[in-house]
Amino acid sequence: MITQQKVKLILSIIKITNMEKHSNIVTFKGQPITLVGKLAQVGAVAEDFQVVDTDLKPVRLSDYKGKIVVLSVMPSVDTPVCASQTRKFNELATALKDVVIITVSMDLPFALKRFCAAEGISNVIVTSDYKDRDFGFKYGFYIEELGLLARGVVVVNKEFKISYVQYVPEIGQEPDYDKVLAHLKTL
Repeated sequence: MITQQKVKLILSIIKITNMEKHSNIVTFKGQPITLVGKLAQVGAVAEDFQVVDTDLKPVRLSDYKGKIVVLSVMPSVDTPVCASQTRKFNELATALKDVVIITVSMDLPFALKRFCAAEGISNVIVTSDYKDRDFGFKYGFYIEELGLLARGVVVVNKEFKISYVQYVPEIGQEPDYDKVLAHLKTL
């Protein structure tokens, strides 16, 4: 008997099979990995997506239309580099006026909530793409081999256009925060 869960899995596999795939952009422990989806491009209109917050409530990019949005993307908050990235953007958020920072990972919302409570993370919006992988596919951060998101940063300006993109070349490295901050100063 085919259950609804099996149908959803089959449809997900078909969706991934028919999407753009990109190699030689990002590595994991030195080995190339495959990013699935349309890569984010500077100058493109930002595609709306839906993720969930730590209380399982939907969060959409369009909820912040007219604001500068920094999308801090990472594989899992349970790794030291991802935890550091989240702490750093939480710290930076206190000095950035009129900027919304949304952290996106594939972690379950419950794990994200525990991490935020333990670390005092309150200046960024922490979200999960675990359910539909909507962000991962629309912005080309979904890692085919791992089922996680690659590390990176995307900035969406007030006109709802992508103004900055950083796919971190090695997942074990942190983003270049100085380049992100320098870009934000130009907006």
